[in-house]
Amino acid sequence: MVKSVEDIFNFSETSDACVKCGKCIPVCTIHQINADEVRSPRGFIELLGQYQAGNLELDRNAKDIFESCFLCTACTDVCPNDLPTDMVIEEVRADIAEKFGIAWFKKAFFTLLRHRKLMDIMMKLGYTFRTCGFKDDTKRGGMIPRFPMPIIKSGRLLPSLGKTSFMNKYPEEITHGGKRRVAIFIGCLANYNYTDIGDGLIEILEEIGIDAFIPKDQLCCSAPAYFTGDFYTVETLSKKNIEYFETFIDDVEAIIIPEATCSAMIKHDWEIFFNNHGMEDWAKRAKKLGEKIFMATEWLEQKTDLKERLAKKGKTIQETITYHDACHAKKVQGIHKEPRALLSQNYEIKEMSESDRCCGFGGVTMQTEKYHFAELAGKPKAAMIGETGATIVSAECSACRMQISNSLHQADVDVVFKNPVELIADALRNNSK
Repeated sequence: MVKSVEDIFNFSETSDACVKCGKCIPVCTIHQINADEVRSPRGFIELLGQYQAGNLELDRNAKDIFESCFLCTACTDVCPNDLPTDMVIEEVRADIAEKFGIAWFKKAFFTLLRHRKLMDIMMKLGYTFRTCGFKDDTKRGGMIPRFPMPIIKSGRLLPSLGKTSFMNKYPEEITHGGKRRVAIFIGCLANYNYTDIGDGLIEILEEIGIDAFIPKDQLCCSAPAYFTGDFYTVETLSKKNIEYFETFIDDVEAIIIPEATCSAMIKHDWEIFFNNHGMEDWAKRAKKLGEKIFMATEWLEQKTDLKERLAKKGKTIQETITYHDACHAKKVQGIHKEPRALLSQNYEIKEMSESDRCCGFGGVTMQTEKYHFAELAGKPKAAMIGETGATIVSAECSACRMQISNSLHQADVDVVFKNPVELIADALRNNSK
């Protein structure tokens, strides 16, 4: 059984440890929509073992197969041997990137992620000229391309852009008169696209009297690059963030993150990445920081009296919500009860049939070159959301928001998406009690 961090990316040991029991097959996102043994967790693992043994060439066919995994971690959740299938696939994608290179648009995107000021400029230009190439879908908070785009399918719903990013909207220090202080890591999508999330988080902290520190030099968590195999960007961003976080970590109670993927990357994947690439000192620094990293609803439910404050208002909001468990929240971090505990104080929650089934986001490659897989994975999720009769679907993940909003749009399901932080802020604004 492969458990030590040092052995996680040894393809042969992982392959040898797989007993081919098949428990991973029914839960595998790609296998559910493309029932091919090769594109299944045990298929991936077997191929990786053969690759390391020198029996499989890393050609374009193998590249296509290894890029078909959604990295949803559903297989690792049920594996009796705790095999890190998602992580060995992330590692082989670095080999793929080294051999075949990275598509130009991904390179451009990752360059922007490494340079916040350049990203600010590009997003500001995008907001200014968005009406030239896109039409707004106000109801779902997205944009639809007016003209065919090389890497974006026609008629697809894309995230809108905020007029001002979250980090540029607020001062670095926001005092709410409390004796407690937390830092906010906002995440790229919430910073530039879904800016109501940050607004809601500030309102909540004001309500409970906790000061907010918004670190202005925070950079992307590096998850998009990690899932693509651009390890140069992963190392650059994670090291810069760690060095920066260490300058203020002792002065805050926690760094709270309203994004499952960002939180999982910082708290979980940074340490593993460094350990498996011979950077043990950086792994120790990442681990120490991880002790103060929390998803926003996790920290608010466990460390504050927010639930009691919400309970005093009662269920005064008539809209019914259904909750989607993001893969990086429930499967990676075990966070699923906390958002429900907060939301259930003011909303009726109607659970969907498979709340933890992957929505099909899958990363940059899946959303561009392999979008047909993302589209197929999104259809059953949209259907089960529609079957609940809820008017709102919620998840603490903007990647899920992007994917699910588009899936609902494609299926013409009249449900809007809101982060739980937004819904809690809405409840606090309801002054009927």
